Amino acid sequence: MAKHDAGHGTRHVKIPKNHCFGCGPDNPEGMRLRFTLDEARKTFVCRVKLSHRYVGPPGHAHGGVIATMLDEAMGKVNKLRHVIALTKEMTVEYLKPVPLGKPLIVEGHERSVRGRVHTNVAEVRDQQGTVLARSIGKFIAIDPEKMFAKHLKGAKTGGQWARPSARRRLTGK
Repeated sequence: MAKHDAGHGTRHVKIPKNHCFGCGPDNPEGMRLRFTLDEARKTFVCRVKLSHRYVGPPGHAHGGVIATMLDEAMGKVNKLRHVIALTKEMTVEYLKPVPLGKPLIVEGHERSVRGRVHTNVAEVRDQQGTVLARSIGKFIAIDPEKMFAKHLKGAKTGGQWARPSARRRLTGK
């Protein structure tokens, strides 16, 4: 069963507006990627057709746009653990040019978790299933109340951030 999962919040942190370039519905200039959770496979999936606006080489997507989609897919995976985690590093392997105007599938899933470090992987495929680009990234779980307090005015937080044991486990404090 798939369900839509928008934005950067979790069930414990609700962010009132999402202006993220990759997935933010409140960013009129952004990509507005929409990911769904495939619960059975523990994978986040986005189906998208890139417009000419994202051109790099003629008829194909810019490498930075491809990296953005992969980063978004990997970042969504952290929701499975109900944490907000920021990209520490990522490696992208561009296998084939990514066409504009054609159906694409972007998927991300978890590889491992060690303490606050979440290692996730993602790929961009064409409709036939050919992998066009793939990535691996390390994400660091953070306490959004501390890191983004001045930007989260009006946000509802609680849950794991309110529990001292979970905060110590995730932040070491």
